[in-house]
Amino acid sequence: VQLQASGGGLAQTGGSLRLSCAASGRSINNYLMGWFRSAPRKERDFVAAISRLGTATSYGDSVKGRFTISRDNVRNTVYLQMDSLKPEDTAVYYCAAAPTTYAYVSNPTQYNYWGQGTQVTVSS
Repeated sequence: VQLQASGGGLAQTGGSLRLSCAASGRSINNYLMGWFRSAPRKERDFVAAISRLGTATSYGDSVKGRFTISRDNVRNTVYLQMDSLKPEDTAVYYCAAAPTTYAYVSNPTQYNYWGQGTQVTVSS
């Protein structure tokens, strides 16, 4: 599976951005899809994940209530709607795919496929 993330950019505190992750090569129907982020001098953090059919979602504590993950298996695309953005959300955001039936996987080592990342910068 090849993953292409897009939609990053510059936003103000309190603003919104919507990230997209377009998959090719294989259908994402059989994959748990996740978003992670990496900030300078920090480990890669779990942001959100969504089960294969989109019936279950999970979020990192720092984004709960502000971010929403969704997927469109027909379009082979996963989304991350980011609202109420904060400067600490500044990072490179990556989408990833895990071949698992579990609905919640926050360990990045469990994900087999990764997109190239898209930069999100939130100004104060």
